[in-house]
Amino acid sequence: MSSASPTLRHQVVRIYKDLLFLGRDYPQGYDYYRTRLRKAFASQRHLTDEDQIRKGITRAEFVKKEIEALYYLKRPVF
Repeated sequence: MSSASPTLRHQVVRIYKDLLFLGRDYPQGYDYYRTRLRKAFASQRHLTDEDQIRKGITRAEFVKKEIEALYYLKRPVF
């Protein structure tokens, strides 16, 4: 991603940090979550085409929403 625009790099770092933050309460543990997240992002590290990077960001945003929905449904009802 070295040749991608700084804006895209900032978006990737932001979504990575957001997803990492969501991993605190992951059912299988934070270490498991962090390892899988790191592998997922590392597997896309070679991307240089801005359209492909944008697709990856869109996919990461979708995953973030799914995890948030999972946590919302898992919350205790009083």
